[in-house]
Amino acid sequence: MKRLSTRLSALAAALLLAGCASVSPDGLRSDVAQQLQGRLPDEAALPATDAQAQQLAQTQINAWLQQPVDADTAVRIALLNNPGLQVQLAQLGVADAQRVQAITLPNPSLSLGWFRNGHEREVERKLSFGLVDLLTLPWRSRWQGWQMEQATLEAAQQTLLLAADTRRAWLNAVAAEQALAANTRMHDAAALGGELARRMAVVGNFSKLEQARELAQQQQAAAQLARASLAAEQAREQLAQRMGLWGQQLTFTLPQALPPLPKAASDLRSGDDAEATALRERLDLGALRRNLEVSTDRQGWAALGAVFGDIGLTYSRNTSTERDSGHQERTRGWELDVPLPLFDWGSAASSMARHQVQANAAQLRESAIRARSEARSSWRAYRTAWDLAHQQQTEVLPLAQLVQEETIYRYNGMFISVWQLLAQARSTTQAVLTATEAQRDFWLAETDLQLALSGTSPPPAGASARAARNPAAPAAPQNEPQGH
Repeated sequence: MKRLSTRLSALAAALLLAGCASVSPDGLRSDVAQQLQGRLPDEAALPATDAQAQQLAQTQINAWLQQPVDADTAVRIALLNNPGLQVQLAQLGVADAQRVQAITLPNPSLSLGWFRNGHEREVERKLSFGLVDLLTLPWRSRWQGWQMEQATLEAAQQTLLLAADTRRAWLNAVAAEQALAANTRMHDAAALGGELARRMAVVGNFSKLEQARELAQQQQAAAQLARASLAAEQAREQLAQRMGLWGQQLTFTLPQALPPLPKAASDLRSGDDAEATALRERLDLGALRRNLEVSTDRQGWAALGAVFGDIGLTYSRNTSTERDSGHQERTRGWELDVPLPLFDWGSAASSMARHQVQANAAQLRESAIRARSEARSSWRAYRTAWDLAHQQQTEVLPLAQLVQEETIYRYNGMFISVWQLLAQARSTTQAVLTATEAQRDFWLAETDLQLALSGTSPPPAGASARAARNPAAPAAPQNEPQGH
């Protein structure tokens, strides 16, 4: 009697566990947000699932667009409004529903039969259900929970990739508008020189060779201005696409300049510090560790499940009634269906599970080595970009401005010609462009470093800067989340 009570208690606990499984009301978005704490700008949020919250989000986005959009605001808008991210989060909700479906016991099967002959009629009733599904429910619940944790980490990676792409697009757009303004000034100076050369040539004070040189400068400046204008438009379109904007929302404005350089580089002292941080914080490594744990835990069940995975239990209650006397006989009993392992002893399934564990372990080691390398490379690129940008801001640009001021003094004193003044103006504008590019490259390197330390693999070294110099070129495919 005590043994029967213990068995019934275990069965009741398993049934209760199956009955408690439910789909997350927000599609696990709160779990993704928890994984992203400290990795996104303040007040950044993921898109909600209910219509009222979505409407409030659109109202907030429209309010943000009334002011110049800074980098953090661009990321906030992208997280709320990017359709690609919404697809990723919706697929996470689908995976959560599949998890609940997988740990929910299948419905029992009821079979009814009615038979008759010349002497009696018989009614059969059978209630069948899978015994293995019931016995393995606690393990399957644990496995599915681990897999959903892995899927949540992968969704968090996609979110971080979108945030990094949006920040890069914002940096490229602001830098492109700064470059457009500088090229406009350069074109105006060249146009002034060309007009002055034309007038002086008319009155005979300028040779055709000198006039041709100034006109060539004007044409070159016009071509550079056209390219800068196209680059600014393309960079702005890339940013609008990341933020999911269209229609009247495309009239948003951007700040006139990039953020100033920090006074010092990151607190990380060396590539070793970056390497340790990446191994500790990166989401793709966390997903791969969880994947290895799941495959290791399921390895012992692989052979047993392949052989005895179809064990079934059936309860029968049959009634036979004699037609002449009306006498009834009832038969009750249980049937147990057990596969016979005559041909398949589960060796193939066991070997498959063992090799899967080995593959997952090797993939984790490979990703860890890659993460170490990416952290070191991103750190070196970050420090070099900071050094170059700092040099441009503190040494090269002040020297160019000093030369410009001294040139103006000499022109006012009639020691140099107007052509020398215009040439120096073009040289100073070029120095401003170079400093702006260095400043942009630093912030791009900083974005890649943060992604390499806490999220997943950044773009190949130099890809961000190359895309910034040629925004009209096709974008490189996004990194696949590590841990699949």
